[in-house]
Amino acid sequence: MESATVTAAAAGTWKLGDLEVNRLGFGAMRLTGNGMRGNSDGDPIDRELAVGILRSAVEHGVNHIDTAAFYFSPLRSANELINRALAPYPDDLIIVTKVGPGRDPSGEWLPMARPEQLRGQVEENLRQLGRDHLDVVNLRWTGGVSIAEHFGALTELREAGLIRHLGLSGVTPEHLAEAQAIAPVVCVQNPYGLDRRLADANGLLDSCRQQGIAFVPFFAISGQRREASADDTHDIRLHAVARTGRDTCAGSAGLDAAPRAERSGDPGHVRPRPPGREHHRRRAAAVPG
Repeated sequence: MESATVTAAAAGTWKLGDLEVNRLGFGAMRLTGNGMRGNSDGDPIDRELAVGILRSAVEHGVNHIDTAAFYFSPLRSANELINRALAPYPDDLIIVTKVGPGRDPSGEWLPMARPEQLRGQVEENLRQLGRDHLDVVNLRWTGGVSIAEHFGALTELREAGLIRHLGLSGVTPEHLAEAQAIAPVVCVQNPYGLDRRLADANGLLDSCRQQGIAFVPFFAISGQRREASADDTHDIRLHAVARTGRDTCAGSAGLDAAPRAERSGDPGHVRPRPPGREHHRRRAAAVPG
């Protein structure tokens, strides 16, 4: 008996501003291999395999890809793999990228970008992806209490035509309210899964639902514990360097940070199940990867 192929369209659609996407997207972080986690000696994934995975994802209905210029390992860049695999891009393909954190050529995390440095990060994403504008840019927040200056700087780039829509990542309800007072937020990308439900507890998920903002969960499949010793180090180092300007967490494995979601080589077989029907009603759009 042959099994039917399930495409991303089966999950339904949602909107990032005026851009309609299938609710199951693709996270590109792991396309670069283990080096993305902060291991400069991580094994890179085969280039042609990565290109094939991206093309297969689009063939299976994925039209929402999450990426960033800081997704790279010694021999691979997620953005450049996307460019190689998918350019010229399909008209309905929405590429969402992130700015804020940065890494030096060796892969070490840098302090959180200052507001005036965000233009350079946006331009780097444009160059790597081969685009003249970015569909959605998320401010990946690892800084202090207020995001006003950074989000204001991105708003100016949107007004200049370099960015179409703005989003947030790694934020609180207070950050969302602060950003919404400056410019419309079309999506919020935060960790969320069966064992990571802070967005429920602090009201962020409900706030997005009430305002018609797409909530895009990551780590939705693997949850909080899988591969903790590898990925916790990466997440904690990123936040520590962003806040202090130096790497204070090298080797700090096993602390409480969520690992990345699993990704199948065939996106038609990626079938995450959001935690419960209530989560489905709240209109989340997942990005396994």
